[in-house]
Amino acid sequence: MSTHTVSVKKGISIEVVSILWMIVEAGVAIGAGLLAHSLALVAFGADSIIELIAGAVLLWRLTIEANGASLDRVKQAEKVSSWVVGIALLLLAVYIVVASADKLWTHQGAESSYLGIGLAIASGVVMPYLSWAKKRIGAEIGSKALRADGSCSIVCAYMAWTVLAGVILTALFGWWWVDSVAALALVYFVVKEGWEAIQEARGKEDACGCCHDDCC
Repeated sequence: MSTHTVSVKKGISIEVVSILWMIVEAGVAIGAGLLAHSLALVAFGADSIIELIAGAVLLWRLTIEANGASLDRVKQAEKVSSWVVGIALLLLAVYIVVASADKLWTHQGAESSYLGIGLAIASGVVMPYLSWAKKRIGAEIGSKALRADGSCSIVCAYMAWTVLAGVILTALFGWWWVDSVAALALVYFVVKEGWEAIQEARGKEDACGCCHDDCC
């Protein structure tokens, strides 16, 4: 078995782990967010679902490559997926802004969420590792998509740290406005991911998903 084939199989394994974590992250974040009335946690969970879709498409592509088939037949599917993910993320950003504005206007705050704190800590630790693994394997097999997915994972870690700050401050001080402010802080990451996904769907050569200088 060639070194390239071994690396592709490693890529498949890390994507499977990532997808499983996204399922847990989405379920716990949305569940905890609804129980605590936390917009930031619900938005974090919604973003995880969208990343789950993108990860599933990438897993499909890697599996086809591992089986020795041509990748041409998945290019159109990747493009459609990028459009779906990009538009969904931009719509999520609009929802966050509108919901945050409503909560700030009506003085609605989130309740303490120790489950949310635990999830944010776990995501803040797990996602940087997944990011490093995806970028390393992506470099080994020459997969721009896998390296870009690694950058998406580190963005997810940034979002987790932002949510963590919000839920801790809410739990410690009961500041009703912190959750909405934390949710608004997520908009930057969500819009950036969404816009870059749309650019990739449009066939921009310098777009690579959640693109950063080190993934292009």
